[in-house]
Amino acid sequence: MNPWWSSDRHAGRRPVLLERGRIKRRLREWFEAQDFTEVECGALAVSPGNEAHLHAFEMELRTTAGEGRRLYLHTSPEFACKKLLAAGEKKIFDFARVFRNRERGALHAPEFTMLEWYRANASYEAVISDTLRVLHLAAEITVITRMSFKGRECDPRNPAERLTVEDAFARYAGIDLLATLSDRGEGDRDALAREATRADFAIAENDSWADIFSKILVARVEPKLGIGAPTVLYEYPRCEAALARATPHDPRVAERFELYVCGVELANGFGELTDPVEQRRRFEGEMDEKARVYGERYPLDEDFLSALSHMPPASGVALGFDRLVLLATGARTIDDVLWVPSP
Repeated sequence: MNPWWSSDRHAGRRPVLLERGRIKRRLREWFEAQDFTEVECGALAVSPGNEAHLHAFEMELRTTAGEGRRLYLHTSPEFACKKLLAAGEKKIFDFARVFRNRERGALHAPEFTMLEWYRANASYEAVISDTLRVLHLAAEITVITRMSFKGRECDPRNPAERLTVEDAFARYAGIDLLATLSDRGEGDRDALAREATRADFAIAENDSWADIFSKILVARVEPKLGIGAPTVLYEYPRCEAALARATPHDPRVAERFELYVCGVELANGFGELTDPVEQRRRFEGEMDEKARVYGERYPLDEDFLSALSHMPPASGVALGFDRLVLLATGARTIDDVLWVPSP
C-alpha cells in the first residue's frame, strides 16, 4: 500500500479530513455559545495519570546545566483542567493532543485528540446532556442518519438508552454485580469470580476483581451497547471510578458514565471527586495494582492533590474526538480520520 502522504491516497482521505475540521468548528461554536472558555493545557506532566492500566510516554527534561528530570506526556488534560477550575475558571474545554502507550488498533492511536470539558457547580446530568448534544451536532454536520462500526448500527438521533452498570451486568451476563461489592464499593474478588464462573467465564487464579469485571464488560456488555440508539452506561462501582465521587443514594457506586455508540466507547464522564484525602487513597490503590501487574508505578501529582482542596464541585467529560469523527463520517479506522497518522 502507498504511504499515507502519497497524493492518490491523500486525495481519497481528504474529504473525511475536511469533515473533521467542520465538526471541530461546529463544536467550538457550540461550546462558546454556552459561555465556555477554550483552554490549552500543556502536554508535559509530572504525572500522566494514576490509573492502573493507563500507559504513558516517559520523557526527560534537561536544564541548561544538563541536569535531568523525569516528566511524562499527558494521557489527558484532566489534572491541568482541574487546576484551572481551582484557579477560578467556571466552564472550560480543550481539544487536547494526548498520548497513550501500548495502544494501537482500529479505535486506538498512541497520539490522538481528546475533547475534554468541565462545568463548575454543575451535576453530572448536565454533562451527560452536553455529551449527547455533541454527538447530535457531529451527526448534523455530516448529515449521517445511521452510524455503523463492525456490523453494529446506531441512529444517533434516537433518544439515548440509560442503563446502570448493575442492570447491564444482570441483563447481558446474568451477574449480580453489586452483591460483589462492600459497603464502600470495594470489590470482593472471590464473590465476582464465583459469579463469573457460573456465567461460563474462565477465571485465572491471579485475576483481580478489576480483571474479572473488565472481562465481563468487554465480552458480554460492551458489544450490546449503543445498538439502534446511543447508550449512557452509568453508576460504575466506586473501585472502577478513581476520579469520581460516590452517588448520594448508594456509596457502592460512583457518578461515572460512559457513552456508547455501535458498541464503541465514545466518552467517559464524572461527577468529580474533590476530596484530596480520598483521591490520594484511590491513586495509591491504583498504583499498587499497576505495580502488581506491570512492575511499575507513576508518581502522584502533589500539586494536583493540593488544588483539589480549592476546586469547586464540578462535572467533566473526556470524549475521543477522533472516534466521534470516525462514526460521524463512516470511516473504518482511526488512522482514516487523522491528518498525520502515528508512525
